[in-house]
Amino acid sequence: WLKKKSIMDIPPYLNSVLHYIADVKYKKKISVMMPYSNRLYTFADWYRQLWAESLGKMYNRKGKKVFTGQTPVKALGATDQHSQIQLYNEGPKDKIITLIKVENSYKNIKIPSEFKDILHLSIYHKHTLQDILNIEFTATEKALTKYGVFNCKLIFPEINEYTVGQFIYFYEIQTAFSGELYDINAYDQPGVEEGKKNIKELLKKYGWDVEKIPIVPVSAYNGDNVVNRSDKLSWYK
Repeated sequence: WLKKKSIMDIPPYLNSVLHYIADVKYKKKISVMMPYSNRLYTFADWYRQLWAESLGKMYNRKGKKVFTGQTPVKALGATDQHSQIQLYNEGPKDKIITLIKVENSYKNIKIPSEFKDILHLSIYHKHTLQDILNIEFTATEKALTKYGVFNCKLIFPEINEYTVGQFIYFYEIQTAFSGELYDINAYDQPGVEEGKKNIKELLKKYGWDVEKIPIVPVSAYNGDNVVNRSDKLSWYK
C-alpha cells in the first residue's frame, strides 16, 4: 500500500495524520494504546518507547524550540476498563486512544458449563473468552465515543508471526511519517544522551576510567553478540 497515492489508502500514514491533528489542533497530548489481549500487552510497552523517544523533541529541523510529542500510555483491556477508563471518559479530554481487537484467539478457550444452572452465569457457558473480550471491546469503544473521547481501533484477525510483523512495520512507518509532519528528527535521542553524559561524569568521581567503559543498553541475555562475542558475526567490530 505504500505505492498508493492517497493518504486515505495508506493506513500508517492515515493514522499518523489523525494523531498529528489530534495533537496539534485538538490538544490531545496523551496517546493511549489499549490491546484487548494479554499477548499484545508488551507491544504497548514497545509503542511507548517508540512514540516517546522518536517524537519527543525540543527542536525542529530549523533549530526552533517546539517541544513536540504526545505522552504514550499503555492500558490493558478489559482489566483497565475498571480503572483508567473512568478517567478517560469523565476526566480531561486530552487523550486519543487506540483500541486493539483480536478476532480469533489461538486457543479459543470456551467458558465451562459447570455453572450453567446459575442464572447470571448460564449466559456465558456457550461462548469463548475471546467472545467475551470482544464484547467488552465494543462496549468500551461505544462508551468512549459517547463521551467524546478521540479513539481509533486496530484489528488483528489473529496473532501470529505475520500479523505481529505487520503491526511492527505499521508503527515504524507511522512514527517516521509523524516525524516529517512535526518537522523533527525522529531518529536521534539527545535527551537520552544527556543522561549518558551525566553517568560518565559521575563515574569519573568514583575513579572509573570511563573511556574504557562502553555504555550499551541491553534488553536481552541470549543471542549473538548480546553478552558474549559470537564467532557467527566476525564482521562486526
